[in-house]
This record gives sequence, C-alpha cells and structure tokens, in this order.
Amino acid sequence: MREATIVRNTSETQIKLSLNLDEASRGKIDTGSGFLNHMLDLFQVHGGFSLNVECHGDTYVDMHHSIEDIAICLGEAFVKCLGDKKGIERYGFYFVPMDEALARVCLDFSNRIGFVWNAKLPNSTVGAENMPVSLFEHFFKSLAENARMNLHVELFYGSDNHHCLEAIFKAFARAAAMAVAPSRNVKGVPSSKGTL
Repeated sequence: MREATIVRNTSETQIKLSLNLDEASRGKIDTGSGFLNHMLDLFQVHGGFSLNVECHGDTYVDMHHSIEDIAICLGEAFVKCLGDKKGIERYGFYFVPMDEALARVCLDFSNRIGFVWNAKLPNSTVGAENMPVSLFEHFFKSLAENARMNLHVELFYGSDNHHCLEAIFKAFARAAAMAVAPSRNVKGVPSSKGTL
C-alpha cells in the first residue's frame, strides 16, 4: 500500500492528513470549511484514493492558513506515497465537464516544480462561507510546490463558481490517478535520466 500520514502543527493550524493511493474507501474530511470538505471529497472519490483530513485552523481570521497548510500536507503525502516513483506512469491529464463548465488538468510527478493557473473564475467568492476563489489558486500552487510536480490547471469556460471548481478538482483527481497508476511498460524510474 502506498500510504502516508502527515502531521503539521503551527501557531495557525494543527493538521493530520492521511492519504492512501491504493484504496478507494471514503475517508473523513474536516477542514473547517464545508466547501473545501466537498472539494477534497470529490478528489478522493474521483481519484480512487482514501483521504482523511482533520484541520483545526484560525478560521476566525479566514481560511487562508488552513487551505495553504492542507495543500502543503497533501503535497508532502504524495511525495511520501510515491517514493522513488519506480513503475508509475508519472504523467496525467484529464478533461472534466461539470454542467456548463469545462476544465483540464495536466501534471507530471517530475520532482521539479512548475505551476500554471489559467482559470478565471466568474465570481470572487464561493460557498456558504463566501470563500475568496483566489484561495484555490493558492491551494494548487502550494500543492504543486510540496508534491514537487508540474501542475497546469485550465478552466475553458463556466458561469458558476461551484461548477468551475468542481470540474477542476475532479480533473485533478483523475489526472493524479492516471499519473500514479502502474506504468504499462516501464518497470523502473520513468525518466531517461534514471532518476527523478
């Protein structure tokens, strides 16, 4: 089983996050935000992963610290789960429609950081708590940095922020599932250099 548990305690957040790439059982997610809970649940369901998140953060300020630190933990969990990356596909890409919205995510577990966010959302906030949508760009950037991946996120169109972000999270989940899957042919490290 490729699984990892990450604990992160700061003056702003206390987080315990567990990720299992090889089990599709639905974990418990409590981030302090109903909307972020929903997005991370979509990630585990559509990726075929098991994710558990318990976060106690300074949400009386806003969700910035919690969303950033959860992304840091998730990125670190990917690194721990994948190890030397022997025998994985490495690359993943997926288009996902969600009603009127269409998103594409492409990624590479390359051990190099690259991040592109080409996703202009139609409104400035989302969810019952009116979370700023700018936090989701920050979430994926922090995730890419800590998973040491190339991550390109594109939103082609969409008029509802919920649908747009749902399409992005589902596309990320499916792309990640493709990338961590066993390689069709490569048994060792999927790189001409022999290491990532």
